[in-house]
Amino acid sequence: MSIKIGVLDQSPIHEGETAAQALRNTIKLAQRVEELGFTRFWVSEHHDSEQVAGSSPEVLISHLLARTERIKVGSGGVMLQHYSPYKVAENFNVLSSLAPGRVDLGIGRAPGGLPKSTQALQRNVHDAPSLEEKIDEVSRYIHNIPSEEGPLAGLQANPIPETPADIYVLGTSTDSAGIAARLGLPYVFSQFINSNEQIALESFRTYRESFDYSCGREPKALFALSVIVADTSEEAAELAGEHKLYKIHLASGKTATVGTVESAEEFGKQSGEEYTIEATQAQINKGNKDEIYAVLTEIQAKYQADELIVTTGIRDIHKRVRSFELLHEAFAGLPVQS
Repeated sequence: MSIKIGVLDQSPIHEGETAAQALRNTIKLAQRVEELGFTRFWVSEHHDSEQVAGSSPEVLISHLLARTERIKVGSGGVMLQHYSPYKVAENFNVLSSLAPGRVDLGIGRAPGGLPKSTQALQRNVHDAPSLEEKIDEVSRYIHNIPSEEGPLAGLQANPIPETPADIYVLGTSTDSAGIAARLGLPYVFSQFINSNEQIALESFRTYRESFDYSCGREPKALFALSVIVADTSEEAAELAGEHKLYKIHLASGKTATVGTVESAEEFGKQSGEEYTIEATQAQINKGNKDEIYAVLTEIQAKYQADELIVTTGIRDIHKRVRSFELLHEAFAGLPVQS
């Protein structure tokens, strides 16, 4: 059996660290996982946060492409609801022209920040298209399929790369799975944000059953999860600690998930709505390399995932790197990339 494994790093800023240190840690990790042979390396988008440094994945991707040689580098993901699909396509066409065949464009549904940052990003935006319409538009620009009618007929997002970026739809629900299926794009379910097993299974079922084959592509399902590997199970448990996620439920019916209770409370206050906060234990798959091998092979089989995307939020960068080294050793008898 072959399991493809990619990496997501969120450039966490831990207590006593600076954002510059967090970004340097991301570079160091990208270089090491490339040496180990992992499939791809993604970075995230967060706004107005003192806990993570990556507010502009396009800029960070460009730097990582220059500091690595072979590994695919991409976004996990760009929060397209805030941006012009045309400009996003231009950004990723430039990246793909600089590093042909090495660029991924993962697109997320979440705002990536608190209400004030969303307001700042979407100032004076009215009657915006739906996210599905925006993803379809950016996909057409990326693949150089200009509109044949309307005021933008014939418009191209130059430069046109020889190998366009691969597009992925990221999500935590059947809604996002449906978008990916209807557009005929790969789908990534983020278990480290939503650990509800039934929702994950239903999302993959929706994706596979509703997939539109007319675009000439096959379904591709990825499963993103949090993993901590250490030399002993006891050390892994200690590194994992008692991490929780906080889900904000607004009176309007909207929800958001953040990593600290302080962020949850601030989100609620900035929203101007009545809200409640639900705390849940973060789903972290932890153990020594033999235990993790068993866990990940079971997960891959359960969800029939074509690839796993692993994120590891260990504070100490040396232990974070070590976790991926041990993950590589766990599957040393198996290829971890195609």
